This record gives sequence, structure tokens and C-alpha cells, in this order.
Amino acid sequence: MPVGKVRFYDAEKGFGFLTKDEGGDVYVRANALPPGVTTLKAGQRVEFGVVEGRKGEQALSVHIVELPPSLSKAHRKPPEQMTVIVEDLIKMLDGIGNGYRRGRHPDVKTAKKVATVLRAVADELEL
Repeated sequence: MPVGKVRFYDAEKGFGFLTKDEGGDVYVRANALPPGVTTLKAGQRVEFGVVEGRKGEQALSVHIVELPPSLSKAHRKPPEQMTVIVEDLIKMLDGIGNGYRRGRHPDVKTAKKVATVLRAVADELEL
């Protein structure tokens, strides 16, 4: 089985290209991915079967050899800094929860601010 790297993969469109170690690109569709895998990341090492399609080589039975290094792990904030951010987030969510208990939705400005902080914290927690 050939081994290579993911050159690019678009999960929304359900296809991408792999680059074989010995050279050449191979088209890959979503149905060739292992069960439970919905996307591939650029640089990820994979092993795959190859079949000649109408427009060139196509990958079959993709097997993930190794995951690419996580960029988010390399750029994580230190735990001391995250403690302050999470505590502030909890206070913001408490305020929104209290408003809901009183039958009120948060105003647009507050809702956008909380959503932005939630996304940022989620990015920090991503592995």
C-alpha cells in the first residue's frame, strides 16, 4: 500500500488530494476515509490503496498513520492565564443565566461578547 501525506482535504465538498511519498498526487473522496473519520488535515500521514479512475489515480481504504502536530497545542496560553479567562467566562455566563431566570434574553452586545469568549476558550481547549 502506498504511503503519503494529505496535501489538502475539503470536508464540506467531501474530497481532496494525497501526495504519495514516491511522488504524484492521488484524488481522495469522503467514502474512502475510515469509519468515523469525517476530515483529513494537511500534513497528516496516511496509507491507502490506489485504483486507476477516469481522471487518474484515486485512493481507496485510507488508513491514518499519524496525526499532524496540533498547532493549537504549540500556541496554548499558560494555565495561570487560562484560569483568569475561565473564571471571567463563568461570571459572564452566570449573568446571562440570571437574566434567563428572570425571563430576559441577553442584549445583542453582551451575547456577541460571550460568544466570542466561548469560541476563544474552545480554541484553547482543542487538542
